Amino acid sequence: MTNSTLTQATARDWLRRQSRWSLPEIIFWPLLLLPFVLFPTYLPLANQIAIAALFALSVDLILGYAGIITLGHAMFFGLGAYCAALLGKNGWGEPLTGLLIAGAFAGFIGFVASFIIVRVQHLALLMITLGLGFLTLELANSLGWLTGGADGLRVPRTWPIFNYFRFDLWGYTAYGYSLAVLFVCFLLSRRLVNSSFGLALRGVRENSTRMPAIGSAYKSHQQIIYTISAAMAGLAGALLAQTTSTVALEVLSFNRSADVVVMLILGGTGRLYGAIIGAIIFLVARDQLAGINPQYWYFWIGLLLMVVVLFMPKGILGFISRLAGKRD
Repeated sequence: MTNSTLTQATARDWLRRQSRWSLPEIIFWPLLLLPFVLFPTYLPLANQIAIAALFALSVDLILGYAGIITLGHAMFFGLGAYCAALLGKNGWGEPLTGLLIAGAFAGFIGFVASFIIVRVQHLALLMITLGLGFLTLELANSLGWLTGGADGLRVPRTWPIFNYFRFDLWGYTAYGYSLAVLFVCFLLSRRLVNSSFGLALRGVRENSTRMPAIGSAYKSHQQIIYTISAAMAGLAGALLAQTTSTVALEVLSFNRSADVVVMLILGGTGRLYGAIIGAIIFLVARDQLAGINPQYWYFWIGLLLMVVVLFMPKGILGFISRLAGKRD
C-alpha cells in the first residue's frame, strides 16, 4: 500500500469518527427545548439567542475553518433582514419562502464580494470587510424611501408557518421556528466541515501558500465557504425580521459584527458548538448585566472576555476539551 493510499485511508477514518454523534451532542439539543417548559417568560430572549447562534455559526465557518477574518459580516445579516422585511411589506409574508429568498439574496451578494475577499489577507482583509460593512450601512441609511432609513421598517405580521403555527405574543412559535432553522443549518454545517471539503478548508486556514502545491484550488474553496456563510447570515437576519416584525439600521452596524466575533471567542472558534455556547453566554450575560447595571454592563462583558482570552485562549469549549484530555 502506497503512502498516498495510507493517507487517504487515514483521512477517511478520521472523517468517519468526526461524523459520529457523541453522547454530549445528543443531550445538548433536547436541552434547548427547556425554555418552552421551564422559562416561558424568557422565550423572546431564547429566540434572540437562536438567531445570534445561527449568525455566529455562519461566521465560524469562515473564521474558524477557513481562516477568513471579518469585521463586517453584519452586512449579510442586514441584507437578509431587509430582504425578508421588504417581501413582507409588499404583501408576501409566507415565512419559509421569504427565508429562502433572503438567504439566496445574501448568498449572491456574498459570492460577488468573495472575488475581493480571496485576494487579500490579514489586516487588509479586516479593512476590506469593515469597509464593505460601513458602505452597506450608509447605503441603507441613504435609501430611506426603501429601507426606512434611521426610522427603520415596520413589517406586517408574518403568515402562520405551514398555515397553522401562528406567531404569538409570548414567543413560542418564534423560538420554535428559529431553533428549527438553527438545527437544520447546524446539520448542514456539520456535514460540510466533516467532509473532504472541510479538510481542505482546514488546510487553507493552516497554510494557504502550501495548498496549491498539493493541487488544491484554495481560492475557489474560500469563495464557496464565504458564499455559504453569507447565505446563512442572511437566514439569521431574515429570522430576526420575521419574528420581531421590525428592522432597523442596527442590523448592519459594526456592533453586531463585533458582538458575533466576541461570541466565537467566548465559545471557541472552529468547533461549531462554540458559536452556540458563545451566543448563549454573551446574550444571557448581557441581559442579566444590563438589568443590574444598565449604563456600564459592557465593562463586565469586557472583563469576561479578558478572562477567557487570558486563561482559556481556545474558548470555553477548548478549555473543556483540554480538561477532558482531548486534542483538537
